[in-house]
Amino acid sequence: MLDADVIARNVEEVRENIIRAAQRAGRDPAGVRLVAATKSVPPDRIRSAVEAGVQILGENRLQDAVPKIEALRQAAAGLSWHFIGRLQRRKVRTVVGLFELIHSVDSLDLAAEIDRRAGEAGVRQKVLLEVNVGGEASKAGVAPAALPEALKALEAMPNLMVSGLMTVPPLSADPEQARPYFRELRLLAQSLAQATLERITLSELSMGMSSDYAVAVEEGATFVRIGTAIFGARRG
Repeated sequence: MLDADVIARNVEEVRENIIRAAQRAGRDPAGVRLVAATKSVPPDRIRSAVEAGVQILGENRLQDAVPKIEALRQAAAGLSWHFIGRLQRRKVRTVVGLFELIHSVDSLDLAAEIDRRAGEAGVRQKVLLEVNVGGEASKAGVAPAALPEALKALEAMPNLMVSGLMTVPPLSADPEQARPYFRELRLLAQSLAQATLERITLSELSMGMSSDYAVAVEEGATFVRIGTAIFGARRG
């Protein structure tokens, strides 16, 4: 288990890598936000990352997120929680309004449920649409070819604020293998942003994790979801 000093050094290293990757791509590093992925990480270790400057926390599991949010409520002002895991429809009611951003809206059925629950709660829920750029049967997400029609359907959901796209590329030990998928997501967002969509913006791209986030930043990521590179290897 990593102590607070190691976690702080890891956070600094990740931030430096993000800055260098952005500069290589001619981007402003301020346009890339670090989401510390807290799956299986206890509150005391998360607090160490917050004390090191992390402002956005991403959780995969609702049942784990709720006690962590409560435990860290006093840790720092302005903490933002994002939901980054696969979301089951039966858990939408609790997720809506609890998280500032849901990264993993992987189907129109799920989007419709979020829209319904957000309407009941009187909020507009900010979301990203997950795209299965690798076409993997084992992964959820909208197929790239189906994106135009999906965005038209999302445009008709008044309680959603769709602000971009998210993807998880096929697993590979070589970060460069992920580059074509990250590039495809960026090009899709750029091309679809030209469509007549009054209520949808595609300015956010959530892509890149501990093994490949530098490549993702070079290809246009605005959110990178980093767990292991900050907290070390975890179980579960």
